[in-house]
Amino acid sequence: MTTTDFTQDTPVGQIATRAPLATRVFARHGIDFCCGGGLPLTQACARREVAVDDVLAEIQTELASSEGEVASWEGAPLDALIEHILATYHRPLDEELPRIEAMARKVHAVHGDKDPERLGAMLKTYLALKADLEPHMMKEEQILFPMILAGEGAMAGGPVHVMQMEHEEAGGLLRRLRELTDDYTPPEGACNTWRALWHAFADLERSLHEHIHLENNILFPSALGS
Repeated sequence: MTTTDFTQDTPVGQIATRAPLATRVFARHGIDFCCGGGLPLTQACARREVAVDDVLAEIQTELASSEGEVASWEGAPLDALIEHILATYHRPLDEELPRIEAMARKVHAVHGDKDPERLGAMLKTYLALKADLEPHMMKEEQILFPMILAGEGAMAGGPVHVMQMEHEEAGGLLRRLRELTDDYTPPEGACNTWRALWHAFADLERSLHEHIHLENNILFPSALGS
């Protein structure tokens, strides 16, 4: 596959589905390919103020590389995809979300006087994201995923719609965190915990974009069409 298979009007979610290596490029530029997966590439690039031709060239470089293939889940059995989502994203978040909260609270407590408005908003935004994600994953695991595994995915339109709306809310909070952290750039003189927190936010965004992409653009359409 090459970038000639895509145009500037190809939705970024479709690119991520058909060429998983492209997600590396999207992550580098902060392009949302999960909740914003329906946006044409040109619009997604405009939002991040990057040149669409440069992004296409970077995607081509990734596709031409023989190193580090990324698995494509398009057309995979739904039970295998759900197992992958649980093992790769849900279970790590059980540990990661509290760890990041502890760092965020520490940075706010120790350094809040240096930038009270921004660090206060950072903590509030992260806590809102965590409060959204934890019950969201529980609803997927207790309601939606069992429906899909029982072969009832075609009747899961209601739960899927709710999950998609909650994904949109999470995406908005991620965008706010990126804005509040200057694209995860630690300020001059930031301590190790502060730097580790910004790095954790960047990793969380990357992981959630991959996670939500697999659900919004592959799992849910496949389940509803079953």
